[in-house]
Parts: sequence; C-alpha cells; structure tokens
Amino acid sequence: MGMDAHRECWELRSGSGVGPLQFGMSPDEAAQALMVPGPQERVGGPYAQEDFPDGVKAFYDAGKLACVALDAVTGPQVFLSGFPLAGSDPEQGRQFLLDHAAEHGNWLLYTPDDSLSLTDLGILLRSQQVGATRLTRPLFVKQEWLESEYFRDHLPLEGASG
Repeated sequence: MGMDAHRECWELRSGSGVGPLQFGMSPDEAAQALMVPGPQERVGGPYAQEDFPDGVKAFYDAGKLACVALDAVTGPQVFLSGFPLAGSDPEQGRQFLLDHAAEHGNWLLYTPDDSLSLTDLGILLRSQQVGATRLTRPLFVKQEWLESEYFRDHLPLEGASG
C-alpha cells in the first residue's frame, strides 16, 4: 500500500466492524476475511493481538475480534464524511471529529492517552509517529469497549511502527 493512490479503501460499519472484518470474528475468520493464511505476528499483552500484512492489527477479547487498528501509512484508508481517517494531520483529525460530533450528535470521549473517540461510531483516532511527523491512526472498536470504563481505560496501546 504505502501511497494513498495504492491504498485499499475500507468501509466503516459503525459498531459492527470495518472493511471485511466483523466484530465477534474468531482469529481464523479474521485471517480468512483478509484473504491471508494467518497473521504475520502474534503479540502478547492484555489482549490477543495479531498483526496482518498491509498495516492491519486485530485485537481479540475472549477469542473474538473487538478492535481493529490501521497503520497511518500502510493500512487501508477509511473515510468518514469524506475525511481520511488514516494518515491525516492529527490536529485536523481532532477538529474533524469535534465538528462531526457537533453536526451529527455523536458521543465524544477522550481516552487516558488524550485520543478522541466517537463512541457511537466505534472510532478512536490516535496519532502515530512517521519519520519527523505525526499522522492520524484510526482504531475501530466494538461499542461495549468504549462504553465500559475498564475497557476504555485499557484500550490497546501497542507501539505503532512507522
């Protein structure tokens, strides 16, 4: 992927998934949906994490897909009302989410790492260091995680490559 012209575009399905990934999938179902034999890497931590090709990270709770993180540069692109959620300027991304929430009545949430989320859409916008700059890096999270104080305060904080 890399450059936007070659980047796959995924559709957001608010609260149920993104692209070919549906919350509640097993690891095998996620790999099948991504049309790969399996993850490139499995990472330990509070959640089972699988890193797939093209900047896709999947996080599981009790063996079921609960969160998808996309790399700012190499991950698929997802648009919300025409705004590119991956690879944008973080301040523009934050302002876009605030404006979108004001216009559409979305529920806003700041996480402990000062990321901004639209909880009713299951979008959490983080930033990722890429060379000398920072770019937006979207996470798509099942709604129960954003509604639960425990999960909200323990959302995946994996190190982002870049």
